[in-house]
Amino acid sequence: MEYLYKVLGIEVTYENVKFKHLPNFIVARYCLQRASMDGKKVIFLYPKTKLEQIEVLKKHIARIQKNENMPVVLVLKEIISRQKEYLIRERIPFIVEGRQIYLPFMAMYLQQRCNAERKPREEILPSAQMLLLHFIYGGAKELSTSQAAKDLKLTPTSISRASKQLEEMGMLHIKKVGVQRILYSEDSPKILFQKAGDKLKDPVKRTIYIPKELVKTELLESGYSALAEYSMLNIPNIKCYATERISQWKDVMTNSLQDSQAQVAVEMWRYNPRKLSTRNIVDELSLALALRNDADERVEEAVEEMLNELWRKIDGYRN
Repeated sequence: MEYLYKVLGIEVTYENVKFKHLPNFIVARYCLQRASMDGKKVIFLYPKTKLEQIEVLKKHIARIQKNENMPVVLVLKEIISRQKEYLIRERIPFIVEGRQIYLPFMAMYLQQRCNAERKPREEILPSAQMLLLHFIYGGAKELSTSQAAKDLKLTPTSISRASKQLEEMGMLHIKKVGVQRILYSEDSPKILFQKAGDKLKDPVKRTIYIPKELVKTELLESGYSALAEYSMLNIPNIKCYATERISQWKDVMTNSLQDSQAQVAVEMWRYNPRKLSTRNIVDELSLALALRNDADERVEEAVEEMLNELWRKIDGYRN
């Protein structure tokens, strides 16, 4: 960490230590390095992917500190002003190489510059997200847009827009074979899903609550109810379902839970959840996206268990 020595004269030495008893959801998201800063023992935490939301990040850091009993310092390649404000507000130590140093446990804060705010990227279309997930479920094998349109019951115009957007966003490639447009990728299903990352959106737009007796068979189980089917998570007290439209309950629905004995939760999705599901519950990848910011460690572990089983199943299809 030459930056610390250069600007503050802090000598950093690293220790070759294996971290034990950390859950998979920590190991999968971060690289950890034990270090000493002028004799002060710390853990440098390097996120492997996009920085988690602040409440989730706080829980992850608290879990590491509980195990290791020393300060945890985030080491980032870049930071935007809003992230910096959140981290400082929560007194989370961080270092951005060449730009920022915030070490409250050593009473230090140095700011040189923030990265320029980025222009908001184009938001993925619901049809494009659905198409990508369908492609992944098929083992990331070559798929014609005409077959995808048939599978997902989309119009030629919708499938054309969706496939074009996925190509422009760098998620899939398209080649022409005769009159057919073929979707393909060099990545495995798991890598493709991970690369899509924050480009994919939470399918849930809104959650309402309705009387239990109004639940019909066309509703798919979602949320913790679905996760309990895919993993060892306990069945929740409040059942949860997913649908594309909620207007039919406008006269009886509430925006918050009023009676846990008489009501169930219903999620309104960005796309029809039935188009990706083969069971009476929502599909695994959409469910993982809906729960990816859940800070409950049991939920994170259950989602990981669900996805690991899904990748094994998809790999079986590919072989």
